[in-house]
Amino acid sequence: MSDRHAVALAVAAMVGAWWSAAVPLLPAVALALVALAVRKPWLLVAAIMLLSSSLGARAWAGLDPVEPAAFEGEATLVADPVPVGEGMRVSVRAEGRRYEAWAYGRAARDLGERLAGDRILITGSVRPIQPLPDYQAARHIANRLSIDRIHSHRDGSPPYRLANWLRRTIASGAESLDDDRHALFTGLSYGDDRYQSPVVSDDFRAAGLTHLLAVSGQNVAFVLILARPLIERFDYRGRWVLTLGVIAFFALVTRFEPSVLRATVMAAIAATATLLGRDASSRRVLALAVALLVLVDPLLVHSVAFRLSVAASAGIILWAPRLAERLPGPRLLAEALAVTVSAQLAVSPLLIAIFGGVPVASLPANLLAAPVAGPIMMWSLSAGVVAGLMGGPLAQAIHWPTAVGIGWIEAVAGWAASARLGELRAPHLVVVTVGVGCWWLARRRPLRAVAASALAIALLVPAVALRISDPPFHTVLESGVEVWREQQTVVIALASNRSTERLLEDLRRAGVGAVDLAVADRGTRAQRDQIRSLKERMWVGAVIAPPGHRIGGATTVRSGQQVLVGGLEVEVVSHDPRLVVTVTPTGGVASPS
Repeated sequence: MSDRHAVALAVAAMVGAWWSAAVPLLPAVALALVALAVRKPWLLVAAIMLLSSSLGARAWAGLDPVEPAAFEGEATLVADPVPVGEGMRVSVRAEGRRYEAWAYGRAARDLGERLAGDRILITGSVRPIQPLPDYQAARHIANRLSIDRIHSHRDGSPPYRLANWLRRTIASGAESLDDDRHALFTGLSYGDDRYQSPVVSDDFRAAGLTHLLAVSGQNVAFVLILARPLIERFDYRGRWVLTLGVIAFFALVTRFEPSVLRATVMAAIAATATLLGRDASSRRVLALAVALLVLVDPLLVHSVAFRLSVAASAGIILWAPRLAERLPGPRLLAEALAVTVSAQLAVSPLLIAIFGGVPVASLPANLLAAPVAGPIMMWSLSAGVVAGLMGGPLAQAIHWPTAVGIGWIEAVAGWAASARLGELRAPHLVVVTVGVGCWWLARRRPLRAVAASALAIALLVPAVALRISDPPFHTVLESGVEVWREQQTVVIALASNRSTERLLEDLRRAGVGAVDLAVADRGTRAQRDQIRSLKERMWVGAVIAPPGHRIGGATTVRSGQQVLVGGLEVEVVSHDPRLVVTVTPTGGVASPS
């Protein structure tokens, strides 16, 4: 089978899984066996598409919703609990099903001390998730479990115990880092970004650096490098077995995330090809890994993380080596730029289709931050373990370079978020792609210089448009947050959406860099946290809230009161059960919240 056939096989598997038609399973399997027996690659491609479609239909049928009912029994944590607002969210497995479990109060505190693989005895209630979003289906979750009480708990199987011990040891060795840097450290080390603050999380999203906190092929390669002295002590078979063992254990430590699955299966296929003495190009390894993963779990095609991981890997494999050869300057810089540009171009169509845009700042931010992320990961899995075992001043000394490196990455992300370089939309991406193509095809240096100049101008267009555009007086953002702007004066009204990250992202993408007045319509703890994060990101002048609010420093207002802010007049229409205001330009027509 050639590389071309392998790529077609992967595409067929993904198309079939996305199609998920109720194709009879046995005929599809029989056709695949016949294709293998007669060695007809294109017949195998057709068979794999039918097979993945059949398996996809079966996977969807297995997502059976339950009737609302009380629940009492033992559940196994499939992932690590994630703090969300005042509660905890975690994926669990119980009675043969997976659930998205939620806990609050004492149950949330008890749950927060557990890790994946642990078992908990609980009481609560279950109900179906309707409608079922694709991202839940990709995790094989169709129902929700509300945990009222955790009665007892016990540790998971020995492999999970060892993986959790390693995670806790690495994390405890870095306790000298502040909260934000500690959360970034665990994210860079083994993909655990659960305790990242909303501001830092949005900074990384604005900088296009979130992939650094997701384990990838680079992390797997680093782990194998660390294990090489031990692996090389064995013969070929022993090396293969030990390599697969290291890969599998690392996948367990990093919780089998989609990008981890892609990277580990690729490493396993490459190791097997080496054992068998066969040459396998990176293109073929990626294609076979994708086809195998989709056949095992057809619902993976609905995982955004999986699609982005595959696209980025394909872009790097296809374009990075040739692009690096054509770039001028030092080889190290040329290779880094080639990898960044190739990955960004490959994932851009997906990012635009799913999230609406690609941050322009992602290109320089990745060039500045990515080279530092790799050494931090290697340091954490080697010296970081020693730091966790020893603790005290020695651990602090060991992690002094860690603090410097993470501080640099954090500063790059903060700069990218505040630089206001805008986002590439579909039209911009077309122009950029054409510019890269013209530069690629140009034979002479003057023509390449012209193409590079046109490309630079195209990248600057979003930033210029963001600064010269005249925003409307009143805007309702996707999260429900309302924004009123009159010249340099900005008033916002928070919505019931509790996601602080979504609030920061919406305001950033709308070009809001400062807020003169924030209206907290309910004055809840969630809005208090949103205001606190908002003040970390930008200047916030005043905050008004209804009686009984929980926001420190906010001014209490009631129906009939008026607040003048710059060129805007804010009138409180009602304060019970929530704050309702109208905003009017001085001498203008009111715009209600």
